[in-house]
Amino acid sequence: MAINKSFKIPKPRWPLEWLKSHDEYYYLEPIKELRNGRVVVDGRGEMIMLSSYSYLGLLGHPKIEQAAKSAIDEFSTGTHGVRPLSGTLTLHNQLEDRIAQFKQADAAVVFSSGYVTNVSTISALLSRGDAIICDKLNHASIVDGCLLSGAKLFRFNHNDMEQLERCLINANIHNNILVVTDAVFSMDGDIINLPAVSKLCRKYRAFLMVDEAHSIGVLGKTGHGIEEHFNLPSDAVDIKMGSLSKTIPSSGGYVAGNKELIFLLKHEARGFVYSASLAPAQTSAALTAFDIIEDEPERISALQRNETYFKNKLLSYGLDLLNTETAIIPIICGENEAAWTLAKLCQDQGLFIQGIPSPVVPQGKARLRCIITASHTQQDIDYSLDVIKKSCQKVGIL
Repeated sequence: MAINKSFKIPKPRWPLEWLKSHDEYYYLEPIKELRNGRVVVDGRGEMIMLSSYSYLGLLGHPKIEQAAKSAIDEFSTGTHGVRPLSGTLTLHNQLEDRIAQFKQADAAVVFSSGYVTNVSTISALLSRGDAIICDKLNHASIVDGCLLSGAKLFRFNHNDMEQLERCLINANIHNNILVVTDAVFSMDGDIINLPAVSKLCRKYRAFLMVDEAHSIGVLGKTGHGIEEHFNLPSDAVDIKMGSLSKTIPSSGGYVAGNKELIFLLKHEARGFVYSASLAPAQTSAALTAFDIIEDEPERISALQRNETYFKNKLLSYGLDLLNTETAIIPIICGENEAAWTLAKLCQDQGLFIQGIPSPVVPQGKARLRCIITASHTQQDIDYSLDVIKKSCQKVGIL
């Protein structure tokens, strides 16, 4: 039988072959070993890690590793299937109870990834006849969930509360209205104006969902997230989404909220119903990590101290960091080529960091994205600052 070979695989939107030919391709780099604020990269040796989501430095924490090993001893390496049928362990229920307690909610549900969490939750809650209102800089998983739901999508300019209110007024003809936003924006490092968003949602009777992938363990005096950061009550957010693969050194995502919401998601969210359940080791690791965030508050202080020092130094050089307020620190380069060249200069001097081009970020806003963690030493921070400053001068950003 003849094989149809007419299908053409589309080309990537990035000039990947050009990057490889110019020795500026720094994606998918294989890491051989994790160390405290550093990594060993295959073929490149030890490097200072400036791209890690392990904000509190919990990767490699002995209590978390022991919890994962003990879970394998007790439950083995996987489960019997999907959660509604044969894949629910006592560990899953314990983790969900712990998350609900941590986020001051009635209940919680755990998904296999943060991406799946957003796509599944949004598409399960809304459909045709409903409306979703979305910050224009929201993560791709939020956007994909909005599109999959079939609901009418409204988008407001980033952190623009006046435009958000106009969207709420225009969406008032629809059945259900959901406002969904990131807490911390992963490419810019700034924070949503939650007090204003929550107030507008209450005024126009809209449900509010906040993605805290980059704010758990990061925002608030004790790392409990965006409500603590703004000193808001726990009911300021209706749907509390978060990641288990960033500050929490595991995998998966979660939603916390009232019991009716969680019951619905456990029976209607396709990413929960039709995905294999979280493996025992990952579940136990995440469960223990929530305890450590509360038991070791000095990690949060170290993170906030390191990020403040790093940002202030970069600002003193005259670099454009947008409006970052967190450990995500973008250095704006302009065009893509400048960001890639800057990344190469830094990589060649031992900094594990990448350039972020358009279309991932807006045209003309390509950047070097630095992420500072609690595990970075003062010596490594100062060395990184020196490398970045001299590299920016060579590229012409300074």
